Amino acid sequence: MITYILIGITVAVSFLAWEKKILFSKFMMNPYRIHRNHEYYRFITSGFIHKDHMHLLFNMFSFYFFGLAVERVFGYVFGDAGAIYYIVLYLLAIVISDLPSYQKFKNYAGYNSLGASGGVSAVIFAFIIFQPLAPICLFAALCLPGFIMGTLYVVFSYYQGRKSNDNINHDAHLYGALFGLVFCMVLYPASISEFFAQIRQWDFLEKFF
Repeated sequence: MITYILIGITVAVSFLAWEKKILFSKFMMNPYRIHRNHEYYRFITSGFIHKDHMHLLFNMFSFYFFGLAVERVFGYVFGDAGAIYYIVLYLLAIVISDLPSYQKFKNYAGYNSLGASGGVSAVIFAFIIFQPLAPICLFAALCLPGFIMGTLYVVFSYYQGRKSNDNINHDAHLYGALFGLVFCMVLYPASISEFFAQIRQWDFLEKFF
């Protein structure tokens, strides 16, 4: 239920921002304005607007697929507090994933960032820590166990973030993902041993030969 609500809010706010360009500009994550004018709300609002329909569709489809699973796991592991922890995971990841970009670009007025990628990455990696062997597919073509795809994702995001030449905030992807892992490990330390116990059960030869 929480996943549906967050998706609904994100879709509604994104469409509203596309219609009202002033709102779009006011909601973006602009480190310079945050630093100079103390507009800290941008850390949150930027996670609820998207560049275009494809950006919105990709993020919300990923969030829908993994979010429902993580929401169920949190309910099972944390009981009634699961819904609160799930919301905190998502919203806090949006903020924390933007902190490196804020620090890097707080003196550059022209830098802007937007989208729910940091929160979505955190949810995906929360899914991986609980179900590392569940397959994750890249464009429905390449499917690998979550712990392998997650590792490749972290390496790719780190590498692309250092290049910074494609107008994508890879740092938000990377730090959102890492936050998702740390959040789950801190709240539920048993997830670490359960993660490695599942990895040890994986038979590489059986899967690929």
